[in-house]
Amino acid sequence: MKKWISVCMICIFAVVIALSGCGKKPAAPGNTADGTNQGAGGGAGAGGTQPGAKFNIGMVTDIGGVNDNSFNQSAWEGLQKLEKDTGAKVKYLQSKSDSEYIPNLNQMVKSNFQLVWGIGFIIGDAMKTVATQNPEAKLAIIDNVVDAPNVASVTFAENEGSYLVGVVAGLMTKTNKIGFIGGMDIPVIKRFEAGFKAGVAAANPNAKVSINYTGAFDKPDSGKAAAATIYNDGADIIFHAAGATGNGVFNEAKDRLKGGKKVWVIGVDQDQSKMFGNDVTLTSMMKRVDLAVHRVSNDLINGKFEGGHTVVLGLKDDGVGLPADAAKNVPEDVLKKVDEYKQKIVKGEIKVPES
Repeated sequence: MKKWISVCMICIFAVVIALSGCGKKPAAPGNTADGTNQGAGGGAGAGGTQPGAKFNIGMVTDIGGVNDNSFNQSAWEGLQKLEKDTGAKVKYLQSKSDSEYIPNLNQMVKSNFQLVWGIGFIIGDAMKTVATQNPEAKLAIIDNVVDAPNVASVTFAENEGSYLVGVVAGLMTKTNKIGFIGGMDIPVIKRFEAGFKAGVAAANPNAKVSINYTGAFDKPDSGKAAAATIYNDGADIIFHAAGATGNGVFNEAKDRLKGGKKVWVIGVDQDQSKMFGNDVTLTSMMKRVDLAVHRVSNDLINGKFEGGHTVVLGLKDDGVGLPADAAKNVPEDVLKKVDEYKQKIVKGEIKVPES
């Protein structure tokens, strides 16, 4: 009898433990303070069943930060999608100054991340230093070319996509005065400027483009001041390629709209109407940083990483261009013209300047 009672007590105890385990709630998904993405799609929690479950892939932002509504944010979205698709564990480190690029890159390399991204042209020198000091590490960079056998470089034909939004601006301006606001005066931003001016000139030779470089990608106040100057001069459309500085361009346009003055902004990198609304966003020059980051990272997971190689994504690759729903503010006849110019660029009939 005592033996039977003991067996019963053991069974009851086992049931109680099982029931108590069922009452625990799973951790809510989201980002930790250090930029690790938890619960988005598997990672180590996927039980090793997904192809990327054993991979840690990270990125270091430039000073614009991961919430710049531009290329840093787009890169992070690409890694988040990678986690969801493959189970890889992803993380970012945010740089607040130039002096943090090398320490942040090294932190990820020393933490055994299988791939470390540097986002932005201005990380190029730091990436070269870290790649040289850590020849076994695999790294990748957006918007610059780093000559190292362990670095994959991804650049874009920004001039081609900017040509198309230049056509939009040229055909839609009512004042024949248009603006361009750049962040830092560096080759990648000069490609934006050159393509935009060429597109405006092709569509409307009578239009004038005013140029203003703020010198920073993280100064919305500078962007707002620059936009105010250009709008005050009579421009009704401004295209910005200035990262988070461009937020200020949108803020200025919104302030003018509240005061009864209709002006437009052409966004950059992402469909910025999603952040700033269709009331001031004419269209955006999409730059698929998310696509590039996802593609190269997935190549690593599949054993196809190409260090020492440069990929250039343009119109023919859908690496740049207008948003899919560009018709919200751009008339059909203008979009038809845009497509005509796009086909000529893809076929090589139009050579878009880079500077």
